[in-house]
Amino acid sequence: MALKATIFKADIQIADMDRGHYADYSLTLARHPSETDERMMVRLLAFALFADPALAFGKGLCVDDEPDLWQKDLTGAIERWIDVGQPDEKWVRKACGRAAEVVVLTYGRALEVWWAGVRDKLSSQPTLKVIEISREVSSELAKLAERTMRLQFSIQDGHVWVTNGRDTVQIEPRSLLGADRV
Repeated sequence: MALKATIFKADIQIADMDRGHYADYSLTLARHPSETDERMMVRLLAFALFADPALAFGKGLCVDDEPDLWQKDLTGAIERWIDVGQPDEKWVRKACGRAAEVVVLTYGRALEVWWAGVRDKLSSQPTLKVIEISREVSSELAKLAERTMRLQFSIQDGHVWVTNGRDTVQIEPRSLLGADRV
């Protein structure tokens, strides 16, 4: 018998002073049985960093040809493709051919090894941004995961503060490729 996804509800408030985007979102996240709280919360962070009414979660780990998040225009063309983790470089290059902009939000223990292995192969992709979230921060972010969450994301000068009203995590995303600031 296959295990089913665990459903999480997240009411989030975003105050992105860098982009001038202020909005509330009620999100439903399906966490695949093989997905950790850490990865799910980095997906939620990716949503907050690039929040837009057209941004949506993909089918993620269940489907090979969909990103974790994507934003399409009214014609169905992919404007932004966002993957979380340490995707295969061939998969990232393929995404660069399908979307106007590709973002990889990378985190985790083997981040340095992954980046050393793909940096030269991906550096020629003009539409690609690679953003690092430190492993200490991503594990702190995982501690905010609850089946029903109320979170506030404040973004200013490239820094992110996430709070649930009790605990706050400060995040300093670092651009590895494609942007001076996230």
